[in-house]
Amino acid sequence: MTSFYDTLKTYDWDDVKQNIMDKSKNDAIAAINNPHRTLDDFMALISPAATPLLEDMAVEANRLTLERFGNTIQLYIPLYVSNYCTNFCVYCGFNHDNNIHRKMLTLEEVQAETDVITGWGFKHLLLVSGEAPAVTTVDYYEKVIRTIRDKFSQIALEVQPLDTDDYARLHEAGLSFVCVYQETYNEQQYPKYHPKGRKANYRYRLETPDRVCTAGVQKMGIGALLGLEDWRTDSFFTALHLKYLERTYWRSKYSISLPRLRPHAGAFMPKDPINDKQMVQLICAYRLLDQQAEISVSTRESREFRDHVMHLGATSMSAGSSTEPGGYVVPHKELEQFAINDNRTPQEMVEAIKAQGYEPVWKDWDAWM
Repeated sequence: MTSFYDTLKTYDWDDVKQNIMDKSKNDAIAAINNPHRTLDDFMALISPAATPLLEDMAVEANRLTLERFGNTIQLYIPLYVSNYCTNFCVYCGFNHDNNIHRKMLTLEEVQAETDVITGWGFKHLLLVSGEAPAVTTVDYYEKVIRTIRDKFSQIALEVQPLDTDDYARLHEAGLSFVCVYQETYNEQQYPKYHPKGRKANYRYRLETPDRVCTAGVQKMGIGALLGLEDWRTDSFFTALHLKYLERTYWRSKYSISLPRLRPHAGAFMPKDPINDKQMVQLICAYRLLDQQAEISVSTRESREFRDHVMHLGATSMSAGSSTEPGGYVVPHKELEQFAINDNRTPQEMVEAIKAQGYEPVWKDWDAWM
């Protein structure tokens, strides 16, 4: 069976990077005006040459988003169920070598956390965990999902990559959305950031969306961790991945996330940081390439930035987030994965969305009933 890895191997990282940098302003203008944009157009839209055209891109991105999604912003919240991790990712606060207190929520604690979350109005929940398969097993995730599924219309998972049968099993239990980020698509540099642990297996992680979609899960979220490698090149490969998935698994829905490196327990500094203006350019470029994909912007970003990008293509946002297991009932900062940037409460986020002329949406659709 072929997978995205076969598609990826037909591209050379350095060639793609150079092609992006070689794009001209005329290439970017042509891309903006092309109603049937290609991946080559996407290269032009994320190139330095497109920077002076950001306003034109923003106008088109806003038009396309309103046409497809209307004046709505979907709200979700992450629930960190464990920070145990057997990986050694150099950029992550959950790194196995980091000296932090480790905790996995019991089912009773999960119930208590979700009682708080549903009290705020959330119907979309993202379960997040460090990658420790011997601790947070598939059995554990199934029990968690079955325990809380009556409370939520959509349950998503952002944990270690699993096998196809495992995803099918969790889908039957009530899972409807899986997020797995490749971190960087640069296979040559990938081991530098993931020196040990199961996450060091580049290809197994890369092929996770193939397994998720084969298992029948309704929605798949992908993305690169912006700041590890050249953000433009990683974003191109994210777009390539998206188009491959849409073509191959056309029954599924897709979401793009744009996480930027944030402070954490450790001293890793981004190799290629992306600034706010470049983030706006990237969001607009994704929307101009793909009108159907959801674009998610988390509380890693500042309140000012998130308010701004509601008009530029973002369709889904977290609110009131905690990145620590058990953090909604009793906060424990020593457990967190990374520092939150937008600290607004869910109600404050609702008011901010309304102030921008948008409608907050707590429930999109029922996933498992």
